Amino acid sequence: MLTSIRPDRDAVTLAVSGLLGGLLLWLLGLHTQGGDPFSAPWVTLVPLTAMAAAELLRRNAPRTALAVGTLALMADQFTRGSLATILMFTDVMYAAVLYGTPAAARRLPVATLLVTVASTIGFLAWFRKPEALLIGLVIGLVSFIPALTGVSVRSHRAAADAARLAAAQTARLAEMDRTQAVIAERARMARELHDMVANHLSAVAIHSTAALSIDDPETSRNALKVIRENSVEGLAEMRRLIGLLREGGEDDAPAAAPTLAALDTLIEQTNANGASGGLVCTLEDTRDPGADALPTPVELAAYRIVQESLTNALKHAAPGPVVVRLGRSGELLTVEVTSVFGSRTGPTAPGSGAGLVGMRERVALLGGTFGAGAEPGGDGAKIWRVRAELPVREREMRE
Repeated sequence: MLTSIRPDRDAVTLAVSGLLGGLLLWLLGLHTQGGDPFSAPWVTLVPLTAMAAAELLRRNAPRTALAVGTLALMADQFTRGSLATILMFTDVMYAAVLYGTPAAARRLPVATLLVTVASTIGFLAWFRKPEALLIGLVIGLVSFIPALTGVSVRSHRAAADAARLAAAQTARLAEMDRTQAVIAERARMARELHDMVANHLSAVAIHSTAALSIDDPETSRNALKVIRENSVEGLAEMRRLIGLLREGGEDDAPAAAPTLAALDTLIEQTNANGASGGLVCTLEDTRDPGADALPTPVELAAYRIVQESLTNALKHAAPGPVVVRLGRSGELLTVEVTSVFGSRTGPTAPGSGAGLVGMRERVALLGGTFGAGAEPGGDGAKIWRVRAELPVREREMRE
């Protein structure tokens, strides 16, 4: 509690400076009036000392400082007077408005203005001389002008605080936006990396396991051939992704994103990779050949969904057909991939579930619908169906 009312350095400086200045004026015999009825020179030091004490409270207790300062100023009028006492009172009035409560900051300028006007009218009526206006002018300079200055400085400080708060809030919002953008970009990069590499690495894992488990030169040779093809293609995909992540490269042309036109190659690759597991992949495209071109985000999302679905079939599907169906109904592109649900003999690759998460996120970003799960088949066997419906107009897609 004692620490909170301790005067600050500025208050001490003003109090000491005012007191020393008043003592200097007193030693030189410079006074503001005759001093009737208390004309003894030393009496002037009493209100001077009280005003200096009020200066010490100007910031931590502005109301008390103003009360003490007002009494000291009134007492000074009954002595020979000191200019230092008057000047220190102007600072006390200024500090009372600047550091006081909002209510005090509103009332003090009005009160000092009323006192100035009333004093001017009173002295003018008492003396009936124009010189009486100077008394009102002095009262206004001592009380109203410091209060008005305090209001102005307080308003500027409040505006500066509001501007700093707004700037801090803007900075926090910008940091939140940056963080969200980084998280979204990391999620997008994770989806791209998984979709591009998982297909090739799954084929490498399955065929390398087959080569190690089957002691047959021809099987091993075929497995090594598939492993090499998938390794080369996986490296090419990795180089493409790295090129996209770089800020600049030797070639300024952006790498082309895969489209649905490349599905034939993807189907052939899946048939080669899944031959040992008894998978036969086919493509059924019922879209109108003359339909408008799809937006690039839709093409990329549809391609990645098919790619990841075929990767999952390569990892988990039982021997049998894997059918990729593309269709367009109105403003929706339908992507569907079905495979035989069940276990199979032979080498398989482990799954993490990230593929389904990535497909669902891709569809959600475009404002479409997605579903995946096991369903009863036509011949009593279960099938695994992945189905996505994507809007083909960019204005309907979410940002």
